[in-house]
Amino acid sequence: MKHVPNSLSIARLLAAPVLFVLLWRQYWGWALWVMAFAALTDALDGLLARRLRAASRTGEVLDPIADKALLSGAFLALVLNGSIEVWLAAVVIGRDVLILSMAGGAIARSSSRRFPPSIWGKISTVFQAVFILALVANLASAVPGSILTVLKWTVAALAVISGVDYARRAAAPQHT
Repeated sequence: MKHVPNSLSIARLLAAPVLFVLLWRQYWGWALWVMAFAALTDALDGLLARRLRAASRTGEVLDPIADKALLSGAFLALVLNGSIEVWLAAVVIGRDVLILSMAGGAIARSSSRRFPPSIWGKISTVFQAVFILALVANLASAVPGSILTVLKWTVAALAVISGVDYARRAAAPQHT
């Protein structure tokens, strides 16, 4: 049972290429189903890790990788099919590249250094997921488009704020 949370993260990671193809090919209804599956596995892996006391270093690394793969890939697929502007995807994907670079640098400098998510990073990730979900629902004719403009600018602002926050935290000396 202790492997279930990591298995759910792996399932989410494996769903990422399926989602990319569905978004790129504009199969909005199917993309919504894959997104619902990803959201469910994301919620369950954290819940089960806590309930089963199965939190692990692997899960600590695997969960955000699955999130970043899904979201960055979704933004890329939506740019490629013309559903969102290039600048928005560049801000979101650029933030993720920055975070992964800083985390890799922190780990390279000290194998014991942790790079936990910040509250700004968590909020940014939630808004990215909500934006993509609302956009795809809109494209599937299920949600009014007026909220999309607010979500788009919120996603961009939070990506910048969380990127700056991660850079500040990565530059700060670690206190042990």
